[in-house]
Amino acid sequence: MTTPQRVLKPRGTHRLTAIAIGFALLAACACTKSNSPRGVVDRFITAHYMAIDLKSAEPLCTGLALDKLHQEMKLTQGQAIDETTRKPVIHYKLEAERDAPDHIQFVFRATIDVPEGGSFEKNWMITTRKESGTWKVSNYSEYD
Repeated sequence: MTTPQRVLKPRGTHRLTAIAIGFALLAACACTKSNSPRGVVDRFITAHYMAIDLKSAEPLCTGLALDKLHQEMKLTQGQAIDETTRKPVIHYKLEAERDAPDHIQFVFRATIDVPEGGSFEKNWMITTRKESGTWKVSNYSEYD
């Protein structure tokens, strides 16, 4: 008669596997889809406020937001924004989200740290709407 062999597993393997799966699920949930209202807003904030790259923010905008962006481009024409430009370090968090039938509005609180220039806080109100199947920023404003 043969005795069945037991497979020995190291202790804690199940717990480590569960933790790893939990982290993977959390990371997957934390990512926003690029063609979602929040996804386009995050990309707009990155381009406009963090990278100070108005040209790369342009395809993300429509309507009044696009008009405002073009006005900012005129005002900053001739100003070199390159790797030597002191770019701010920005942390922002969602304060409110308001859904309407034809648009979604986000309100963020941003802390902006400018190298050798201090720190300040701003509120950003950014509105998105779906245009031809693609979410775009339709308006934005900032206030204290």
